[in-house]
Amino acid sequence: MTDQPSSVGPLRVVLVDDHQMFRSGVRAELGGRVDVVGEAGDTDEAIAVIHRQRPDVVLLDVHLPGGGGRAVLDACTADLPAVRFLALSVSDAADDVIGVVRGGARGYVTKNISGDDLVDAIRRVADGDAVFSPRLAGFVLDAFSSGADDPLEVEGLDQLSPREREVMRLIARGYTYREVARDLVLSVKTVETHVSAVLRKLQLSNRHELARWAAARHLV
Repeated sequence: MTDQPSSVGPLRVVLVDDHQMFRSGVRAELGGRVDVVGEAGDTDEAIAVIHRQRPDVVLLDVHLPGGGGRAVLDACTADLPAVRFLALSVSDAADDVIGVVRGGARGYVTKNISGDDLVDAIRRVADGDAVFSPRLAGFVLDAFSSGADDPLEVEGLDQLSPREREVMRLIARGYTYREVARDLVLSVKTVETHVSAVLRKLQLSNRHELARWAAARHLV
C-alpha cells in the first residue's frame, strides 16, 4: 500500500462533523473538485466509514459525540497510514490543535475558511504537506519545538468534556451565553448548564475567575 493518494481522478474525501447542515454546506463549497465518498456524525460512525472507504483525506471535526476527533485518529491512523486527516473545526484553541496533531492529523483549519482555500488545503494534505493557519502553526511550533508544556496536561482541563472545554474558552474570551449558544448551535440553557459544570469542576466561583484561570494557562 502506498502512502500517496492516487493521481487518477479527484481526491476521495470523507466528511466528519456532528452537524448535518454543516456537512451539506461543505459539500456545496467543495463542488465537484473532490469526490465526497462518505460522511459521519459521530465517532463510531466515522471510524466505520473511514475503514470502509479508505479515502485520501478525512475532514475531521474536533468535537464529536462518542469521544471526539482524537478518538477517531487513535482508531484509524495505525491501520490506515495512507489516509490523511485534516481537522476542520470552529475551535482555534491550542489544546484542540495540539491534541489532534499528536493524534496524527496533518493539518488544522477553522470553519471560516473559504471553499477555495479548503480545497487547496485538502490537496496539500493529500500530497503530504502540513497545513495550518499562521496562528495555529505557532501553537504547534511552541509545543513541539520549544518544549512547552502540553496544553492537554493543564491541571483540571482533563476533567472537562470536549464540549465543556469549547464553552469554557468562549466564555473566558468574554462571549455572552447567547453568543456562545449561537456559535456552538446550542440553547442558552444548555450553555448555562455547561458553564455551571465547568465552574464546579475547576472550583471557580464565576466567569470572571474562569477568564483569569484560562488566561493564566494560555488557553485563550
